[in-house]
Amino acid sequence: MYILENVPLSAYSTMRLGGPARYLSDIANPHEIADALTWAEERTLPVLMIGSGSNIIWGDEGFPGLILVNKIQGFKVFEEDAENMYLTVGAGESWDSVVKRTVDLGYSGIEQLSLIPGTTGATPIQNVGAYGREIKDVLVTIEAYDARAKKLVTLRGDECEFAYRMSRFKSTDKGRFFITSITLHLMKTNPQPPFYASLQAYLDAHHITDYTPQTIRDAVIAIRSSKLPDPAVVANNGSFFFNPVIDDTQLQQLLDTYPNMPHWKQASGNAKLSAAWLLEQAGFKDIHDAETGMATWPQQTLVLVNEHAEKTANLLNFRQKIVEAVEQKFGITLVQEPELII
Repeated sequence: MYILENVPLSAYSTMRLGGPARYLSDIANPHEIADALTWAEERTLPVLMIGSGSNIIWGDEGFPGLILVNKIQGFKVFEEDAENMYLTVGAGESWDSVVKRTVDLGYSGIEQLSLIPGTTGATPIQNVGAYGREIKDVLVTIEAYDARAKKLVTLRGDECEFAYRMSRFKSTDKGRFFITSITLHLMKTNPQPPFYASLQAYLDAHHITDYTPQTIRDAVIAIRSSKLPDPAVVANNGSFFFNPVIDDTQLQQLLDTYPNMPHWKQASGNAKLSAAWLLEQAGFKDIHDAETGMATWPQQTLVLVNEHAEKTANLLNFRQKIVEAVEQKFGITLVQEPELII
């Protein structure tokens, strides 16, 4: 295990901000995790495993412990019958590369999750979802190193406590499990409608009626590319705020004032609102803030862009301006989606 010292973490976040890590090491196989944790424990250091940093914001002070960069590879197909197949993927694999490979093989199940940045191991942590599909819908098992039990364990999908952008890996067991691989259940059949409304609208507008994994992937890529910046080119963490969920009483109060406010009723009886719409109504559509060096992306207000910010403090200042404006106008407190590590 090769450990580097004082590594700039701005290179390990797609927002490209943050101070140094005291120590950093790449992890190429599951068994290296135990050695890394022992090394850190001997020095009383905190440990954090990351992927590509697409959902991470580092504080300006950096990280005082050991960062493990998940580079565990693997792509193994297990065919069950004429329609079903299972796929085990290393947690360090690029997620969109995995989606592309499954589509190239003609398998369906994750094509709606195309062009989502990050590594495969990150997808269960926040139950990644898009266009009507979440990773929980296809996840069978997770292999992870359990820091409490000090061994590799296998968790079933129904043991992960999945919810909207949430899992036990972000809540009750944060920091306990270091994901090494995931196994997915995919199909050898074509995807079937009904599709998510905006996806179906694109298919209809382009007269696409041949629904294959490839045509759905192409449509999702076209939609995402038209409104979201490529984090490899433009510094950003994707959608910066969760879509807020409110109860029916608050919803009716808001609809009395804003009758055209987009909202979606949930099975729980609550309603989900569009955070992007709230930002736009609060005056943050296509804003370029000279004071902080931050901006909102013209095609998608929910994406905060680092134009020339030099410190994480600049980003947090811009975030606070947005949160306060939305709270004052709507009485809703937005919650940040990327994890802030300070």
